[in-house]
Amino acid sequence: MDSILTSIKKLLGIEEEYTHFDTDIIIYINSALMYLNQLGVGPETGFYITSDSETWDNYLSGETTIESVKSFVYLRTRLIFDPPSSSSVIDAIERQIKEAEWRILVQAERGAPVE
Repeated sequence: MDSILTSIKKLLGIEEEYTHFDTDIIIYINSALMYLNQLGVGPETGFYITSDSETWDNYLSGETTIESVKSFVYLRTRLIFDPPSSSSVIDAIERQIKEAEWRILVQAERGAPVE
């Protein structure tokens, strides 16, 4: 499975080899993972990344019914790391985040494993 850090960097338009912003991005990814933990997704004890070695499979344990967590992590990271200059684009991203939160919560409540 893909590295969490590498896949988010790709979505942000950052080459895998460019590591200058890795610390910042890792912090923002971990914040998004904490929000997901509060929604009941991921390991009960929480999950965080420290490098490009942690993968989506490590986090999701092969669970495929909650794949939207990848989009959620990207959108939250993007909004903090590289916020758009247009307020209408920010509003659109915030709406996508809210919808993803709701859908993830519904899926988690339906019995999708939390680990």
